[in-house]
Amino acid sequence: MILIFIVMLFFHVPIMIALGVASVGYCLFLSNAPMDMVTNVYFTSMDSFTLIAIPFFILAGDLMMQGGISKRLINLCRAAIGGLVGALGAVTVVASMIFAAIAGSGTATVACIGGITIPEMVKEGYDKGYASALAATAGALGPIIPPSVAMILYGVACQVSITDLFIAGVVPGFLMAIALILLNRFLCKKYHWGLDKTTVSKEEIDIPPLKQALKEGIWAIMVPVIILGGIYGGIVTPTEAAIIACDYAIIISLFVYKEFKIKDIPKIIKHTVETTGTVMLLVACASALGKLLTIEQIPTNLANTLMGISSNKIIILLIINIFLLFVGMFMETYAAIILLAPVLLPTALAIGVDPLHFGLIMVVNLTIGLCTPPVGVNLFIATRIADAPMERMFKWLLPCLAVLILVLLLVTYIPQLTMFLPALIGG
Repeated sequence: MILIFIVMLFFHVPIMIALGVASVGYCLFLSNAPMDMVTNVYFTSMDSFTLIAIPFFILAGDLMMQGGISKRLINLCRAAIGGLVGALGAVTVVASMIFAAIAGSGTATVACIGGITIPEMVKEGYDKGYASALAATAGALGPIIPPSVAMILYGVACQVSITDLFIAGVVPGFLMAIALILLNRFLCKKYHWGLDKTTVSKEEIDIPPLKQALKEGIWAIMVPVIILGGIYGGIVTPTEAAIIACDYAIIISLFVYKEFKIKDIPKIIKHTVETTGTVMLLVACASALGKLLTIEQIPTNLANTLMGISSNKIIILLIINIFLLFVGMFMETYAAIILLAPVLLPTALAIGVDPLHFGLIMVVNLTIGLCTPPVGVNLFIATRIADAPMERMFKWLLPCLAVLILVLLLVTYIPQLTMFLPALIGG
């Protein structure tokens, strides 16, 4: 079954079709498992109240992108830290972090924030390859900073509290942002990028006064406050928060910023429907394949195999990390979580890893995969924005990935980084 899936991917078959063909083909020709089971899983896997949050968070992100909210977030960040060395690179990371707390998607974060800041960084003298690499890796904050579609899928697959996953993602997300900002500052000092080296004046760069930027951006900054405050305060569920975010985005975009009109909303919803349809098909097909793997006791056998290699928790977690980083290079994040979370979780439980902690390990690993070739979606978006070949960013991509992997190791081996906030708020 796994071989069928790999062969299909080799011939560039879309991943959801490859997953579906592998499970159906296995039932028809290689197993006694009834086809009814596969079709039932297709429907039951999507029959979840929690999954309703996914289309609404995607819609909220699309509304923010078209409604001018992201542009004002960037202006606010530039006004606040515009005088620092490597300010625009830091703005890219901070704005990505804030936008991630609205959209929950890495690709949307790169497209929206990178689409604005990459051309500006090039104008300020940054290397075009570095600007692309920084925006792509900053986009990895999307699935880690809550709310997160990836965390919702993990929570549904492994029966873990979505709210706890959201809370646990705050510290790893901030650590990744800080690591990228420090790296950016070091490189900007070394290569003299930014306003101190460029021939463009500050007036031409058009950094708004802080008071003006705050006045215009206060409505935008309230979005993550409303979403996360409502969830963490126990006022609303993640699904309800997603719907509130859409309502808020429509009101602010229509009546405050006036960036689009009512007639533009159907076009925005159409894009959301296309994205949601892709995610839901991945959920259905990956769930069916995962069910068959469970029937064949693959998770149990994998756990026994890894325990046979070593009983050392550090070694097993290192093997799992390497495996997930490798998978992230070739497989779409959402599909990998739905397919692999139930398979790897028994191994994690066997060595005493909490399911909540393991969820963060998985999400951080696989979102780093958004920035790694050959299937790094963030890289393709960034290169298109910068209009530069992907090879040009590889030199700068390596240090960016290195600091993200360093944070991954901290998250893996210091569980308190992810566990103390849920325990504090839950307690």
